[in-house]
Amino acid sequence: MPVFEYVCAGCGHAFEALVYGSEHAVCPECEGTDLEKQFSTFGTQGDARAERPPGACGTCGDPRGPGSCSTN
Repeated sequence: MPVFEYVCAGCGHAFEALVYGSEHAVCPECEGTDLEKQFSTFGTQGDARAERPPGACGTCGDPRGPGSCSTN
């Protein structure tokens, strides 16, 4: 069930509407149906493609990552 953002052309009211299937949104202020759909953004939590630093070595706990204790 997508949530869309609209601005009513009749009264200028900006609002969000949860739209089911083939239903159409209606302005909650004036009950107008001449609506302009707005571009909306959505929240994300970071970039899924972002590289993460290597974790600590599993045997010695060196924070530089696996195999780094052998480079000392």
